[in-house]
Parts: sequence; structure tokens; C-alpha cells
Amino acid sequence: MYGNTRAETPKLYPIVIIVIHPRGGENHQNAKLRWALGDKVTTMIKCVNGESVVLHHDTNLPRPYSLGFRVQGTKGIWMDVNKSLLTEGLPPDHKWTPAQEYLDKYDHPAWQKNADKAVGAGHGGMDWFLVDDFVECVKAGKKATIDVYDAAAWLAVTTLSETSIAQGSAAVRFPDFTRGRWIG
Repeated sequence: MYGNTRAETPKLYPIVIIVIHPRGGENHQNAKLRWALGDKVTTMIKCVNGESVVLHHDTNLPRPYSLGFRVQGTKGIWMDVNKSLLTEGLPPDHKWTPAQEYLDKYDHPAWQKNADKAVGAGHGGMDWFLVDDFVECVKAGKKATIDVYDAAAWLAVTTLSETSIAQGSAAVRFPDFTRGRWIG
């Protein structure tokens, strides 16, 4: 839909969703709620050093399950969906290369050691590593790897995206939960 003008943009209407719950039904208070639900939310975050982070949130459109990971820099790209990568200067030029050889070679030692424990833990095993790291930090009396400031920033993305959407996709300033302490 490149080149759309405002006149060509389809008019969107809120979707009404009624959830039938064993103790709910059409008279339940939540059955009366009107939900404005789009197909997909794309959030763009501009970082202080000029990097861009693009997040896609889609729980409604039909597709096979995928976390949709993609890491791209100036010298290459890796995507989980097609299980491949492209690295500038390495053959084959401008063609996808199966990533498994590189994943095996450069896999983080924590994943190599604990991948079997993470199977089925959610989000491709990541959830197990996050919980394990937190528990180990608490047991050792160490500062958590992901601290309260990281958690606040991660959770703020949803609220900030909602605010942006409500303001017609306007840019919304990301709060500095550390009050400048992240610098230096």
C-alpha cells in the first residue's frame, strides 16, 4: 500500500468482542465492553545513539507460530523465520545461508549448557533463562541482570504505543526511568 493518500486509507471501526465464560455469558460485565482491536501494532523506537528498534505485535492475523526474530546491522542480517543469515563479504553474495552451522559454533555457553532445561519454558526457552538468572542473582546476593529500570522500560512500550495510537500515531517521548543514571 505504498503511496496511499489519506482518501485511500480504509476507515476502521472498533471490533466488538463477546467472551463467553462459564460464569459469564452475554450478561457478564465484560460482555458489554467495546474493544478497538487492530490487526497489528508496529512500534518504532529511536535510540539515543541513533539506532532504531522496530517491534511488531500481532496476535490476530493468521500465520504459523513464530517469534519473528530478526537482527540486522550494517554488515548482515539473521532471521529466525527462514533459519538463515546473510553476512556482507561472505559467500554466497546476496543469498541466504543456512544459520545452523553459525548458531552451533557461536551459541552462548549458557544456551549450550542449559538448552535442555529451557525446552517448553516459553518464548523459545528464553523465559527459563530469565527466571534462572533472577533466581541465581538472588541466591548469590548480586544485582539482577535485568533490573527494575529494564523491567519498567520493557513494560512501558505497551502503554507508550497505546498513547501514540490514541494520538494518531504521534511520536511519544520515552521516559528515562533512571533519571539519567544510565549514562556513563
